[in-house]
Amino acid sequence: MIDLKSNYVFIFIILSCILGLIYSFLKSRWILNQDQGNNEIKSIASSIQEGAMTFLKVEYRVLSIFVLVVSFLLGYLALNNNESSILISLSFIIGAFTSGLSGYIGMWIATHSNSRTSNAARKNLSSALKIAFTGGSVMGLSVVGLAVLGLSLLFLLYENIFTNDYNKILKILSGFSLGASSIALFARVGGGIYTKAADVGADLVGKVEENIPEDHPLNPATIADNVGDNVGDVAGMGADLFESFIGSIIGSMVLGATILYMGNFELSFVLLPLIIASSGIIASIIGALIVSWMTNSVKLNKSQGKKFDDINNPHKSLNTGIMTSSFIMALFLFFEIKYLLPNSFELNGVSYSSFGIFVAALIGLFAGLGIGFITEFYTGMNTPSTKKIASQSVTGAATNVISGLGIGMQSTAVPILIIASSIILAFHFAGLYGIAIAALGMLANTGIQLAIDAYGPISDNAGGIAQMSGLPDEVRKRTDKLDAVGNTTAAIGKGFAIGSAALTALALFAAFMVQTEINTIDISKPTVMAGLFVGGMLPFLFSALAMNAVGNAAMSMIKEVRRQFNEIPELKFALKLFSKGNISSWNEKDKAVYYLGIKRAEYGKCVEISTNAAIKEMILPSLLAIASPIIIGFIFGPETLGGLLAGVTVTGVLLAIFQSNSGGAWDNAKKMIEDGIDLDGKKFSKGSEAHKASVVGDTVGDPFKDTSGPSINILIKLMSVVSLVIAPFIS
Repeated sequence: MIDLKSNYVFIFIILSCILGLIYSFLKSRWILNQDQGNNEIKSIASSIQEGAMTFLKVEYRVLSIFVLVVSFLLGYLALNNNESSILISLSFIIGAFTSGLSGYIGMWIATHSNSRTSNAARKNLSSALKIAFTGGSVMGLSVVGLAVLGLSLLFLLYENIFTNDYNKILKILSGFSLGASSIALFARVGGGIYTKAADVGADLVGKVEENIPEDHPLNPATIADNVGDNVGDVAGMGADLFESFIGSIIGSMVLGATILYMGNFELSFVLLPLIIASSGIIASIIGALIVSWMTNSVKLNKSQGKKFDDINNPHKSLNTGIMTSSFIMALFLFFEIKYLLPNSFELNGVSYSSFGIFVAALIGLFAGLGIGFITEFYTGMNTPSTKKIASQSVTGAATNVISGLGIGMQSTAVPILIIASSIILAFHFAGLYGIAIAALGMLANTGIQLAIDAYGPISDNAGGIAQMSGLPDEVRKRTDKLDAVGNTTAAIGKGFAIGSAALTALALFAAFMVQTEINTIDISKPTVMAGLFVGGMLPFLFSALAMNAVGNAAMSMIKEVRRQFNEIPELKFALKLFSKGNISSWNEKDKAVYYLGIKRAEYGKCVEISTNAAIKEMILPSLLAIASPIIIGFIFGPETLGGLLAGVTVTGVLLAIFQSNSGGAWDNAKKMIEDGIDLDGKKFSKGSEAHKASVVGDTVGDPFKDTSGPSINILIKLMSVVSLVIAPFIS
């Protein structure tokens, strides 16, 4: 039974989760109270919100069938196995539900924050930054609050049913992680296909063929493009980090149950992951408040006579928030581990200290920050890498693409060395449990990390709304500044997610070995080596399916946009008028015809194409991830399945880093040219040949960084979680 000390721990955990949810509720109310702007802004925002929610409803309707079928199969298998329970189906359903709810909350707040960010940008950069970041923080704190609260309440429920049988409790809880991972993969793949089909179609026809600006209302795909930012980068990212968070907690808890203190089981090692995760909520709230305080302090400095927008550095504010959160988290780790754990313990016959666990957690925490800074170096605005890609754009699209591929490949080296070093050091200080705690340490600040990630697409949408509603150029410049920082923070977030995926997958892999009672996996065995090769192949096959899905959907989008440009007379004539230049110089008749053309654009058909394509194309790659470990495990056994997991983890992490960083670097190289850049003594900007080449590179990179790249890290963890869930049935 849970003792008095553990009761205090659970009170702290639940109160932390409630605090995170209260913060999200209050900040949501604050955002809704901000001015949304004129009727044009409201109308465009309403179209984006309607499209996003329509996609989510269709996607969740399909996923509900999947959840019911899988929960039935899990329950059926558990009926014939004494080590499991039919309650694993309940864990799976609740994990899937909370993951989906996290995505819904993120989508809802993002589509209410975007228009308010646009309107705030009419005043100054600081106000826009505060709304965009606050919208992201609502999502971030909702995700971690729901994740830890759901897992903790289930743990307490099962502890009362299966008293002291913690191995069985943790096997049943693994269903929660499986539910979260399954929804995350579908959300990431489906959202990624949606957003990139719209983005590629809008860019290639609008920017390259017709020379109209990004997010211009003449482009029929522009609403679908802005909807895609939400379904891919908000709902998808929310579900992604939700399942990463849960996976690292479950893996740590399973390994914690194998630790002995004075020859006996010690519950504190099982509870430590939950208290680390819950204290991360508090650290994230403090970090978020720091960012808000910094934006407010800019207003106070306005009286100093400096140019207002130059005082506020969005990147500096966000970095300060996350660094403060990390420092506070380090303090929490020290006192929690000292309070909760005995000074020394034994794992697999080796003695370790509680201080070693603290060091392992710090290793994970700072490894995550290190991977983030390396990612920023390769993908950030005005870095040597993005400048190189921009300069290669002068000679055409081919050299731009070659340079981006090279940068992406090169960018894998340092993050992999960081991950490898973290694994070795964490194992040295605390064994396999240390690796699991390092993964959790890396994810401890998920709340603020996700807030910074979600801030990016909110800012991107704000820029689109500013463009479509005809707000002054200075407004778009401010939202573009926020968006450029958002591109970098999104790339850092993806690098962070991939790095944590590697450590989390290793923790889950170790938990799988514990559950199947395998001590070693011998790669000299033909079946194990075969599993290793098949596992190494799967990320490439998965990426191919995702990339082809984007290509197929984008082709349909391109055809539809071209059809509207050619077959809708008013829209076709409006395009010709647009080529005349500044609208202020037109006569009233031309202006009337121009705005009529915008009204005739059939935005809904483009939204429909993206929705249908995403739902149809997401199924095959997602089923590949779920079915592969089941087939290999039941036919060839746990050792071959272990080889499969090793192969998919190694190649998956490399491929994910390569794709995400290539895509991020291509995107910011394009933005540098759009901002105006001197290359070889010449000025290049929008509309130049170098810009068109950079658009092609960015278009190639879009499915890299927003579809296949970030989906691979879920593939890695989902296959590990599936293996952990089926472990009792194949042992």
